[in-house]
Amino acid sequence: MKIHINYKFNQMKTYFSLLLVFAFSLFSFSQQTENKKNDEAHYNVNRFKQLREEVATPNTYHTASGKPGKDYYQQKVDYKMNILLDDDKQRIYGDEIITYHNNSTDDLEYLWVQLDQNMQAPDSKTPDIKADGPSVLYRPKQFTQQFLGKPFDGGFKIEYVKDINGNDLPYVINRTMMRIDLPKPIKAGETYQFKIKWWYNIVDHTLARKRSGYEHFKKDGNNAYIIAQFYPRLAVYNNDEGWQNMQFWGRGEFALEFGDFDVNITTPADHILDGTGHLLNRKEMLTKKQWKRWQKAITSYDKPIVVVTQEEAEKAEKSKATKTKTWKLHADNVRDFAFTSSRKYILDAMGVKISDKTVIAESIYPKEGNPLWGELSTKVVKNTLETYSKELFDYPYHKAISVHAKQQGMEYPMICWNYGRPRPDGTYSKRTRNGMIGVITHEVGHNWFPMIVNSDERQWTWMDEGLNSFTEILAEQKFEKGFPSRGFPHKVVDYMKGDQSRITPIMAQSNNIYNFGMNGYSKPAAGLYMLREVIMGHDLFDKAFSTYAKRWKFKHPTPEDFFRTMEDASAVDLDWFWRGWFFTTWRVDIGVKDVKKFVVTTKPTTRAKKMAAAYGMKASDFGPVLFLVDTDSKDYTPDMEKVKNPAKDIKILKDFIEKNYSPEEQKQLKNTKYFYEIVFEKPGEMPMPIIAEYTFKDGSKLRKQYPAQIWRKNDREVKKLFASDKEIESIKIDPDLLTADINLNNNSWPKKVVDSKIDQFKKKKMKE
Repeated sequence: MKIHINYKFNQMKTYFSLLLVFAFSLFSFSQQTENKKNDEAHYNVNRFKQLREEVATPNTYHTASGKPGKDYYQQKVDYKMNILLDDDKQRIYGDEIITYHNNSTDDLEYLWVQLDQNMQAPDSKTPDIKADGPSVLYRPKQFTQQFLGKPFDGGFKIEYVKDINGNDLPYVINRTMMRIDLPKPIKAGETYQFKIKWWYNIVDHTLARKRSGYEHFKKDGNNAYIIAQFYPRLAVYNNDEGWQNMQFWGRGEFALEFGDFDVNITTPADHILDGTGHLLNRKEMLTKKQWKRWQKAITSYDKPIVVVTQEEAEKAEKSKATKTKTWKLHADNVRDFAFTSSRKYILDAMGVKISDKTVIAESIYPKEGNPLWGELSTKVVKNTLETYSKELFDYPYHKAISVHAKQQGMEYPMICWNYGRPRPDGTYSKRTRNGMIGVITHEVGHNWFPMIVNSDERQWTWMDEGLNSFTEILAEQKFEKGFPSRGFPHKVVDYMKGDQSRITPIMAQSNNIYNFGMNGYSKPAAGLYMLREVIMGHDLFDKAFSTYAKRWKFKHPTPEDFFRTMEDASAVDLDWFWRGWFFTTWRVDIGVKDVKKFVVTTKPTTRAKKMAAAYGMKASDFGPVLFLVDTDSKDYTPDMEKVKNPAKDIKILKDFIEKNYSPEEQKQLKNTKYFYEIVFEKPGEMPMPIIAEYTFKDGSKLRKQYPAQIWRKNDREVKKLFASDKEIESIKIDPDLLTADINLNNNSWPKKVVDSKIDQFKKKKMKE
């Protein structure tokens, strides 16, 4: 009997729900005749159509699921280098033996080598493509170098290119690329060795604003070197586009192959150096006291240990060694190599537990970085290693180094340059502190994107900067709750609603972007944040995001691999999101257009009569049904229950329930008193879930999220029936500013002018 009653109740409850839905569907019955017709033929312009026209066709290299395919390959390039750092002339001398492993299925008749230093050559074309007027201001040396003196004599000076037997190889230099013509093709599966010798003048990066170089300190006459792009290195040859030999204009960063490095670097004997890879002779390079401190540091997990003290660094500053020493480094499976060197350096370090192994977090800085760097840098490195390892995959290398360098923010395997200099008296602002925490987190985080998940930076800035900027948010919030991270959706609003002629889609090549920071960093990060917080949820997003990172670590992913993996691992169709947020400059603008109140009646409405007639029926043929009547419509008459009296509003519904439901069933039915039609509008082009917060007269709130697919058949406005046992006082769209909505003035009902809401929100977050 109990089973029968429950079964009957479920039937009746379903029947009652269907009746309400059926009754409400009458309101949209005549929509086609009310809307204007558009008879012009067109392609599929639905914003939810699949992303087939915009992306590459999957193949056996890059599969439809986003995984590497069965025929996926990548080249390997190994380097053995001898480097001399000439501190007197600020010059690098080098020679290298390169071993090229042709793992492709193609025979290669020539090799392309990157010569990034040539961007700073006297005949560089980079200044010529700039279409700007004068700068706001010029520092004295900067003005002299640009207008009064000779151009900086930068760029690689290639002394020779030879095969392993010493025979000259013909080559052609095309600006930042060098083609080496081979005596015979390198067959698929073969290995080829050759040698290059070169030198170049190191640029003062503080004047030229370059990614590497030296900073000169007037007070003590010393230099601090941050050295990268210092050697001729192979361009990528892959199954996506063949040779990636796009010129280096200065902005689009790097596409590189993985390989093993053996590097010997000779410096003045009083320098402190570290770089990519294992420092094989560290014990010989340090004093006995420093070596003991190092041993202690790498097993200290709660706080950094100073290995080279400020007192020792200041002593070294006072004289210059005439002798040299050679540092030996070895790195396996890295895509690049960089190092730093100076007699001015302080060094501290600590151990970080990543699963079952210890990783060394290390900071190198001159005294000008203290006290800020000694207090925070290594702790930030530690937090970044822990957070990224948890969110993506365990950090695979043995160390991560943060180097203090003025005006810098640049990343390389295991080492990065970061800004954040206190005032000369040692004080610093909150902005300087937060800027340093942010840049260290970001640059250390680049070890994952793109140093390990090795995307093509020269083509797609967002694949490393954007993905990294998003993960950076998670690390910064773990380090300090309420940290003013960039990449939150509300922080891209001003950019999104700006001049469309100065905005490019995220899917734009690096050199062709107007607002580089917003386009490559903040907007992609905001998009991923919305995916995690609004569209997918933490569990689905986190699994898909880490799946992408794990699938493509130590490989070359394409944008399609990312898009497909995110869907493949989550079962969430995101084609609409990729198209709108990545391939266009569509903006989000969703609001509440109208709210109508309804009462319940058993009297057929005009639309119900029309619908019955359309099917050759009478309204009475519907049987025992209810209708919802708009209190502002012509169907509403004084003899119906008045909406102002909730006690009477429910009378018709109460009578209907008593007549059609058993006493047991009646006890389980909700006591719904209020019915509303909410009209949501979308003036913006970008679909997005509707996050609606309903506030009731008793002060309680209800948060309801409608999926983005609600816009699939009407891109301008949609209607929702909202039934409640409480009377609505107000409605607010996107109350936490999670969707980058560019217009908050239509986000409330009753309407409120909130032009300054974004600014208020920013101030509130900064205070927090």
